Amino acid sequence: MKWSDRFEGYNFQSLRRDLVAGLIVGIVAIPLAMSFAIASGVKPQFGIYTTIVAGFLISLLGGSKFQIGGPTGAFVPILLVIVLQYGYENLLLAGMLAGIILVLMGIFKLGILIQFIPRPVTIGFTSGIAVIIFSGQIANFLGLQHMKSHEYFLSNMKEIGAHLSTWNIYSVLTAAICLAVILILPKLLPKIPAPLVGLIISSVVATLFFDGKIATISSTYGAIPDTLPTFAMPHFTMEKINQMLAPAFVIAMLGGIESLLSAVVADGMTGSRHNSNRELIGQGIANIVTPLFGGIPATGAIARTATNIKNGAASPVSGMVHVVVVLLVLILFASFASAIPLASMAPILMVVAWNMSERKEFAYVLKTKTSDSVVLVITFLLTVFTSLTTAVEVGLVLAVIIFVKRMRDILTVTKVLPDPSIRNEKVKSYMVGEDHDCPQTSIYTIEGPLFFGAANMFEKSIMDNIHLYPKVLLLRMGKVPFIDATGVSNLASIVKHFNNSGGSVLISGIQPQPKAFLKKTGVDQMIGEDHFFDHTGEAITFALGKLDHNKCLGCKHFAFRECAALSSGTGQKQVMEQLQKS
Repeated sequence: MKWSDRFEGYNFQSLRRDLVAGLIVGIVAIPLAMSFAIASGVKPQFGIYTTIVAGFLISLLGGSKFQIGGPTGAFVPILLVIVLQYGYENLLLAGMLAGIILVLMGIFKLGILIQFIPRPVTIGFTSGIAVIIFSGQIANFLGLQHMKSHEYFLSNMKEIGAHLSTWNIYSVLTAAICLAVILILPKLLPKIPAPLVGLIISSVVATLFFDGKIATISSTYGAIPDTLPTFAMPHFTMEKINQMLAPAFVIAMLGGIESLLSAVVADGMTGSRHNSNRELIGQGIANIVTPLFGGIPATGAIARTATNIKNGAASPVSGMVHVVVVLLVLILFASFASAIPLASMAPILMVVAWNMSERKEFAYVLKTKTSDSVVLVITFLLTVFTSLTTAVEVGLVLAVIIFVKRMRDILTVTKVLPDPSIRNEKVKSYMVGEDHDCPQTSIYTIEGPLFFGAANMFEKSIMDNIHLYPKVLLLRMGKVPFIDATGVSNLASIVKHFNNSGGSVLISGIQPQPKAFLKKTGVDQMIGEDHFFDHTGEAITFALGKLDHNKCLGCKHFAFRECAALSSGTGQKQVMEQLQKS
């Protein structure tokens, strides 16, 4: 999809739809922006700045017509850890580096690689993130005092347990009011943004009846400024860049996954088609620019994108309108936002965590009781109890190992012989037995990819079954779709053994990719150009012509239809003449 195609056929009716959708999404985005910022360990206004700057750039430059960008729950655990370990300024640097990585991924057309991350890994870390976000709001929900944030889940749970006695009844009542509105309002008035209404009602109740008795944004973080974010270049050195590369890579991977998943959801809801590489470039530019205005990392937000579409969005203009709405609220109502109780924001994030937990998919994969279940559980546990970086790395490594094992299991090496009772005497494995197996010619059918994970098994399967090297080894490779350097190396090893023992290796039915790779590596010359055949029948006829016919005399295996004449010696000359003519 070209950039200009996103505005094809745009008219006044489309503009009206975009204005309505942008207004609603902007209203929905405000409490989420502040909530995600607070959960990430930074001031709430930085979440608003992120929505304004990144949201505009993602809508303007991204590869999806309907994508709404901003801070999301997926980033909360990794951003909180970065803030606790390295500080807010280094978080800005990590965000910029992540943006550069995303731009490079888009330029080199690596958007498709995101699709190769296994579903159990994404479900595992998404569910783990949900647990961290939910548990991280318990203190604000209960109004616990003198709390300290820690990097790890267990440490935070111990902190909550140690301060349970400081719970505040007014905070609990405020949070309960907000939660009740969020849960009940969608059933009564589904088009009204429940989080915003819950935030307003609970904040008004708290201001009127609990004033000075619960923590608010201003009492905890200071008043939210009613001015535009100012431009400032983060301070950085090569040492800091090296230090923040690993966190930046995780941010980039998460941002890429989240944004492309959101774009896919948008495609499914609208029938449109996004450009994954352009989306990565747009996300990257947004994350490079946003830290210059104090914003935190941003990505495509699935829930806000879906809300945008459901309310009639027609183009990226709706995303830009939602930014204008957030900007106006910042300028006009910052003083009111400063009075919002933290207890009012806790239920919003708790509901977000519940909705993003993918509990149904988690239970489904778990019930399969397969290797996918193992990857899922390990990724989930590592996300919760260690770090998101560790979880993603280990999850991907496990997934790759399991994938390689599965591909290895697909490869089969089967010894076969012709079945004269079948038309065209097709080769079958059941024809091979102790008393029915040619001592001079071995035929094997290879099925599956011949790659590094299976190549050794392929060589071992053949060499272990050949004690005295036969005169001819025929490999049927019609069902080998792919071969890599390791596969070629093991095949070359087999060919070398046979050539040194005076035997020959024949190949039949080889597919284009393996044939091209053998030619590129010179193994085709080692085998012999005249030893490649399109059909197995042609190869068998050639193989019989290479036999030592003196050894055929008296042989009772009768592996081929010619064997009776070759064994008795009578008519052996005629058989040889027929083979030579063939």
